Amino acid sequence: MSMRASVIIRSKDEADRLRLTLTSLACQSEPPEVVVVNDGSSDHTKDVIAMAQGMSIVALHNATPAGRSAASNAGAAAASGDVVLFLDGDTLAAPDLVSEHLGNHRERTNIIVRGSTYNLRCTRPFLDPEVGTPQPGEETRVERMSATERTRAMVTRQQIRSRFHEIDHRSQPGVYPGFGPRKLFELEMEALTTATDCPVLWAAASGANMSVDRAAFLDNGGFNPELDNNEHRELALRLCQRGMSMVGSKARSYHMTHRSGWRDPLTDKHWEDIFFAAHPTAEVALLPVLWASLADGSDLPEAARIHSLPELAAAAQRCKAFQGRAAVREAHLRWAKTRTVE
Repeated sequence: MSMRASVIIRSKDEADRLRLTLTSLACQSEPPEVVVVNDGSSDHTKDVIAMAQGMSIVALHNATPAGRSAASNAGAAAASGDVVLFLDGDTLAAPDLVSEHLGNHRERTNIIVRGSTYNLRCTRPFLDPEVGTPQPGEETRVERMSATERTRAMVTRQQIRSRFHEIDHRSQPGVYPGFGPRKLFELEMEALTTATDCPVLWAAASGANMSVDRAAFLDNGGFNPELDNNEHRELALRLCQRGMSMVGSKARSYHMTHRSGWRDPLTDKHWEDIFFAAHPTAEVALLPVLWASLADGSDLPEAARIHSLPELAAAAQRCKAFQGRAAVREAHLRWAKTRTVE
C-alpha cells in the first residue's frame, strides 16, 4: 500500500536541539514530509529550519506561542501525508522510526500507534548538546567535566548520521529520567503488548512518537487546544470511543532532556478540570491515582495503589456508579480499606 508519513514537530526556543532532531529525520530509512511549527520562538529556531537539508520540509512560524495542542493542529492541517506522526523539537528519531510507524498502519487500519519513548539524560546540562555549551545555571557543572566526559555526553550530527548506535546505547526507558517515568513507560508498553483488549489503552498514548491517520485526526478535531498536558491521552480517548485501537510499536524516539524532573500531571493540574469535564468517567478520575502509585514517597496506602492499566480498568469498573472525581476516588479508597481489613 502506498502511504506517506508527515512528521509534525512542535518547537519553541530549542533551536540547537531542533537542529539535531531535523538531522535525525533527514536520515530516515523511509523519508517523511517534515512539518515544523515554530511556536513563537525568540531564539534562532527560524535560522535552523531555513538551513535544514536533505528532507521535504514545511515551516510554520507563529509570531506568538499558540501552545502544544494548537501548534500540533496547525501542523497537521498543513501536512499532506496519509499519517501524521508527532514529535517534539528536542527529540531524536531512530533511523527506522518512520518506517516502523508506517509498517503498523499498512498492516492495520483505524489505529493509533504509540512508539517506544527513551531519554538521553546526558544532555541535561547543555544548552547545545552538540558542542557542550552549558545551560544557564549549569556553568560550574559543565566546567568540572573532563574533556572526555563532556565529549561522551554530547550528541553530534555526525553520530546521528553514521553512529546512531552510540546514542541508543546511552538511552534509558521513559520520556524523562527517574523511577516514575520509567515505571510508567514499562506498564504502558506492557499493556499495549499483553493486554490488547484492555478498555483503557488510550491512557498509554504518548505526547511524542505517536501516529494516527491524518484524516481521522482532522475529522475528530485534533488535540483539544485548551489542553497542553495530557492532550495526547484525551485525543486517544476520543478516537478509541469512535472505534479506533491503540497499538504499541518498537519505533524509538529519544528525548534530549534539558530540565530536572518531569512534566508531572500530579502538580500541573490545569488539565484535570478540562479533561474530566469532557469525559466525566471513573477511568479519568482515577488516572491521578495510577500516577501517584508510581511516585517516589507516595502516601497512598499500598492497597489503594494502581500498578497497571488493567488494574485501572478494574478500579474504574468498581467505581463507575459514583459521580464526580472526588466521589470516585473516595469510593476507591474505601474499597482499599476493606482489602486492608481483610
